[in-house]
Amino acid sequence: MADPTFLPGSILSLSSAAADRLLSSGSGDAALLYLYLLRSGGQYQSAGAARALKWEPARADAALSLLHGMGLAQAAPPSPPPAAVPEPPEYTSADINRELENAASPFPALVAEVQRRLGKVLSTNDLKSLYTIYDFSGLPPEVILLAVSWCVEEYQRKYGPSRLPRIPQIQREAIQWKERGVDTVEAAEAHLKRLSLLRERSGQILALLDIRDRPAVAREKQYIAAWIDMGFPDEAIRLAYERTVMKKQSMNWPYMDSILKSWHQKGLHTPEQIRSGDSARPRRPAGPAGAGATAPQPAAPGEADRRAREDMERMRAFLKQQDQGGN
Repeated sequence: MADPTFLPGSILSLSSAAADRLLSSGSGDAALLYLYLLRSGGQYQSAGAARALKWEPARADAALSLLHGMGLAQAAPPSPPPAAVPEPPEYTSADINRELENAASPFPALVAEVQRRLGKVLSTNDLKSLYTIYDFSGLPPEVILLAVSWCVEEYQRKYGPSRLPRIPQIQREAIQWKERGVDTVEAAEAHLKRLSLLRERSGQILALLDIRDRPAVAREKQYIAAWIDMGFPDEAIRLAYERTVMKKQSMNWPYMDSILKSWHQKGLHTPEQIRSGDSARPRRPAGPAGAGATAPQPAAPGEADRRAREDMERMRAFLKQQDQGGN
């Protein structure tokens, strides 16, 4: 019996010109997405392509951009506008007092722990902000305490041991956690480990970029987090930096990011892979900074972890005592 794979009507047509362009690009992602487009009649939807190829949607979009640049695909249609984010309600003093007087609510214990951690009695506006985190976001009290401890640790690291964040700042951080799906203790602990690693790696990567007199700003942290997720070791990041300076005569974050994304799409991550597989690699070797370095391991739990766990254990003990008292 003939192999059904090669029966008439089951064959996709690929021109030699398209094949040559795909081969010269060196991008396996672009080739796979092109096969997907052939199979789907040229129709592209980010989510559908990602499901079919078992990718993240951003990876599919990046491959489509490569195909568009080669003239093998149309640009992706504009994304629909994001859904409106619901605004939190305006809580009143009566709402706060009612919750504080509720013997079955964990909110009073949460208030006590946050006051202890910040070393002050919360004002009415502070209580409204904290209640917004508790009621509007629906985060468990233990997760809220982990967010508080992280904010305190970060604020003191930046501004000194006597400085403490304000409750609205903590509210913004907690809402961001909720939006990212950090809504369980397990997810919060994993998120804190990632934040600790990013904080440590940010300083190391800034040094590779010859920036040693300041911490990374928010946009720079976004770039650095993406490079960490791509799995680049220090020497590869240094190579991308040197190419950027050679081309732009100074550091240019978007340009360097495009270099690293291109390597990532080609599956080139180690210096050896880059030097052998990147046709546009720099002609001079990398400098001594970062030479021989390997990707770091996550940092051991620090002071923020210890304080956060202590806060969470106190909250759990209080809730357990409250449950026993109600039985």
